[in-house]
Amino acid sequence: MNKYEIIANEMRNRIKNNVYPIDQPIPDEVSLAKEFNSSRMTMKRALDNLVAEGLLFRKRGHGTFIIQSAIQDDHVHVVSNEILGLTNLLKDKEIKSKVIQFEVQFPTEEVAAHLSIDQKTPVYYVVRLRIVEGEPYVLEKTYMPTHLIPGINDDVLHDSIYNHITNELQLKIAGTHRKIRACKSDHIDQQHLGCKQDDPILEVEHVGFLDNGMPFEYSFSRHRHDKFVVTSVNIRR
Repeated sequence: MNKYEIIANEMRNRIKNNVYPIDQPIPDEVSLAKEFNSSRMTMKRALDNLVAEGLLFRKRGHGTFIIQSAIQDDHVHVVSNEILGLTNLLKDKEIKSKVIQFEVQFPTEEVAAHLSIDQKTPVYYVVRLRIVEGEPYVLEKTYMPTHLIPGINDDVLHDSIYNHITNELQLKIAGTHRKIRACKSDHIDQQHLGCKQDDPILEVEHVGFLDNGMPFEYSFSRHRHDKFVVTSVNIRR
């Protein structure tokens, strides 16, 4: 095993065992390289692995932070630092939103854990159908803490929640953990997405987090199988 892999394993264990405070940056590369008796390049490569796994993220000028939602289970996540939201992702298309359900509620234990809050902290619960160029595109079920993302209303829901977060609230979205799975369509998919009973659905479960590492969104996006493509890009460092 290479030294950077040994270091990555040790750092992974430290993160999982809460050795470092969740709300503070971990020690810098120079300090860690000295502790592990390694070069800074080796240390950087070890931390790069943990960033790719979704355990850490780098905030320019502030250091490297632990992603809070990443330490709550043992899964390896895919992390993207390009959360655009559907409105921005398909900005050349006509996008409309149909709000199926919108309410404030107290979260279940699972939802609270993914959002790093307790069950007494109220959350928005939103179910929206996103319609692209007149066709049903994706069914979204979203939870957001009301104290962290205030001001969600009917106007925001029919426009873009992400634009509200970045433009109105001036918050910086840093990235997301994503799990993608194939599911069978249910009666809600069939009703709103126009799926047949035997059509597959691609479901994306994700936790979005801000640049301070705080989760702001836990959601499930249900995509028609003919409207969703996963593209993977490998960058050689």
